[in-house]
Amino acid sequence: MKNYIGLSVLAGLLVLASGTAGAFECKVKAATMAKPDGFPSRALTMIVPYGPAGGSGQVAAAMAEAVTGHTDVAINRDHKPGGSGTVGMTAYMAAPADGYNVLEHIDDASSAHALDSTRPNPAADLIPLVVSQVTFSQVYIRSNETRYTDWPSFVEWVKAQGGKATIANVSKEGSMERVTMKFITDATGMEIQQISFDKGAPRYGALLGGQVDALFEQPGDVRKFLDAGNFKPILTIFNERPGVFADVPTHKEMGMDFEPLLRFRGFYVHKDAPADRVKWLQWAFQRGYCQDSYQAFNESKFMNVIDSYRDTAGAIDLINASVVQYREVYKSMGMDVK
Repeated sequence: MKNYIGLSVLAGLLVLASGTAGAFECKVKAATMAKPDGFPSRALTMIVPYGPAGGSGQVAAAMAEAVTGHTDVAINRDHKPGGSGTVGMTAYMAAPADGYNVLEHIDDASSAHALDSTRPNPAADLIPLVVSQVTFSQVYIRSNETRYTDWPSFVEWVKAQGGKATIANVSKEGSMERVTMKFITDATGMEIQQISFDKGAPRYGALLGGQVDALFEQPGDVRKFLDAGNFKPILTIFNERPGVFADVPTHKEMGMDFEPLLRFRGFYVHKDAPADRVKWLQWAFQRGYCQDSYQAFNESKFMNVIDSYRDTAGAIDLINASVVQYREVYKSMGMDVK
């Protein structure tokens, strides 16, 4: 398998941590901040480009609760799924840039800009308030599956199906999930149909109900299925085994020579929002990360396995590095990079 040049730069930004980095950041953030000229005087609106049941919906709800808990400012969530985040991004960019509208988005915004530079750059057209989750992906099967029980037997079974095996995934070509699955199929020589779902609940339900043979997802998003014993991971796409999944092999151990692309989620405001309002929002969302309710949420979603915190400067570095990495990958894949 070809080792895509430059991906190690991104991997280097996403190091294993015990959670102490986030705790340190919380200690140095001011516990209170005066509202600039009374802003906000009404509820904020948070546009979420994905459905409420998936990872973005869950992190949006947790962050809204945390911010409201320490500021007493309500946040109304407006879910606009579709186009792997493009519908919500378009809606957000058309909303007033007055600071009352904030955006939740994931690394799809970075990869979309990497493929087409006319699309919004989340490090330039937006101001990152905080990146609050960074995580790895896994491949899951049903726990009661008998046709295969681990990664080697799954690969063997898929190869015997003549292209008819299926895996639930997101729909957007060029997304982290789709690019990673190409790495995996190229490395293993297996052919598998990727069944597209933009919303989390139908994606998880497809595996649970037996409509697909496997699922590509991040562990926190399917935590309830793992805890209930419905799903089990058979492959971790990370350079070493996280302690909570010590019995699950990594892609490296299974002979796949590529650096993992990781999922990250964060919150943004339009670059043209008034500077004093942006400063307050940065404080509110970075302190939101520090709240006990949000820390408990991240822990429940395995989001303390990797250092999940980036302030505005750190988020900009992460996004810019991601755009470079995705562009290199897309060019190597022969995609039309604009």
